[in-house]
Amino acid sequence: MQFTPEHEQFRKVVATFVENEINPYVDKWEKAKIFPAHELFPKVAEIGGFGLEYDEEYGGQGADHTYTLVLMEELGRADAAGPPMGISVQATMSTPALHRFGSDELKRKYLIPAMEGRDVTSVAVSEPDAGSDVAGIKTRARRDGDHWVINGSKMWITNGSQADWICMLVRTSDEGGFQGMSQIIVPTDTPGFSVGRLIEKMGNWSSDTAELVLQDVRVPVSNTIGEVGRGFQQQMVQFQDERLTVSYSAAMGARRALERTVEYLRVREAFGRPLIANQYLRYNIAELMAECDILIEYNRSMAFRYAAGEDVSRMATNAKLKVGKLTRQVADLVVQYHGGMGYAEENWAARYARDSRIIAIGGGADEVMLRVLTAYEGMDRR
Repeated sequence: MQFTPEHEQFRKVVATFVENEINPYVDKWEKAKIFPAHELFPKVAEIGGFGLEYDEEYGGQGADHTYTLVLMEELGRADAAGPPMGISVQATMSTPALHRFGSDELKRKYLIPAMEGRDVTSVAVSEPDAGSDVAGIKTRARRDGDHWVINGSKMWITNGSQADWICMLVRTSDEGGFQGMSQIIVPTDTPGFSVGRLIEKMGNWSSDTAELVLQDVRVPVSNTIGEVGRGFQQQMVQFQDERLTVSYSAAMGARRALERTVEYLRVREAFGRPLIANQYLRYNIAELMAECDILIEYNRSMAFRYAAGEDVSRMATNAKLKVGKLTRQVADLVVQYHGGMGYAEENWAARYARDSRIIAIGGGADEVMLRVLTAYEGMDRR
């Protein structure tokens, strides 16, 4: 496992992008409760941030997964998690299934504009009554000649109010459970499609999260990604991409939060000396930094294994579980050690605490990760 000079050059490019194109505008975007994806995404495309692992024929970069690792680590060091989340959705959550399973026609029509940053995309799986339990989705597509007619609603959809098209998981047959689902590309300008509402969230304010409503939305059957009825299986592969990238970015973000806290403790004085002089504070930070370093190295090993073609499903589950718990510990320490300023919205610590809490919920809650891990160990057998 070794980064090349090309990796390090790309890391510098992404770090500069975060410093120049995200961080200066974070406060404005947080206040507005949205970042301008159609302005930012072409700039992401300019640095090669979209389609790193995709075929160049469809606007990709033709690189391997280790470059996605670098991208997500550096995005994780941004001053707010909202814009990186939106970028990550387009780069690693809404487009992988299209690239892997989509027809040439679909990729030319929808993937290329997304890779160029001209189109904003999203993925829609969750519903008001179906979050972690994907088998519970009810949104239905009924076939009518050469079209699907879709009715239902989707919930918690990142980029939902700005997306030009959605990679949507819907039921296309009467089979229950995990059967009879398909992934369909739904252009958001289709009659009958609407944004029901924007959801006010605890954190990630600058990332728009929407409820979507579909009333007799007609889209061509040719917009189906891969095989009809194989949507659940395709989405599970796409979920792994999400869990990998969440761990990459969140682990690095936690490390940076601790580094920033050390900087604060060096200059903040109490009882006649800097707070960093307190051994108890130093030891607690050092322990969490060690935890971050271990997870970062685990992530890198996982990424290089994945790039080499290994199955890292279990590793991704471990990492997703660990990073959710670790960021909660880091957030609590960061706020506590900043004292009153940590609780004030004018300080970055409060934002970090708000933004990081979703990590243990989105992309598979901690409890789902534990369920998967018990299955790997055979503990779910009676």
